[in-house]
Amino acid sequence: MTKILSTSKIIQTLKQELPGLEISGNESWVTVNANQINKVSRILKNSDGLDFSYLNAITAVDYIEYFQIIYHLTSMRNNYSCVIKVRCDGRTNLELPSVIDVWKGADLQEREIWDLMGIKFSGHPNLKRILLWEGFDGHPLRKDYLG
Repeated sequence: MTKILSTSKIIQTLKQELPGLEISGNESWVTVNANQINKVSRILKNSDGLDFSYLNAITAVDYIEYFQIIYHLTSMRNNYSCVIKVRCDGRTNLELPSVIDVWKGADLQEREIWDLMGIKFSGHPNLKRILLWEGFDGHPLRKDYLG
């Protein structure tokens, strides 16, 4: 069974590597600024004490006032996991950096979030619809979608 790494260790490592990073957390997850997610991802994957080399899942949640993107990560070598959350405020022109250059497994998951929630991932090499056709109007998993 995979154990959850102490978020205080994750926060400490990230603050050391990225001074001035806006970061918070509790015993279950760490929240970082959306525009820093690619830099944070690199540290989480490449730091000796962390080694989160496997991206289990990326998902998005629509809270009406904002969207939250949630990254589930696993260190296979160290047998622990963590959850990283970022927040995108507003309803239009939502965008955050892609993590596909860190974890190739982000490819289809970021495309799915774009397709169903309308959140763009800058730097993604092939951000196009994956479940719906290109002419489809809107993003059907958003709470404001009237379909």
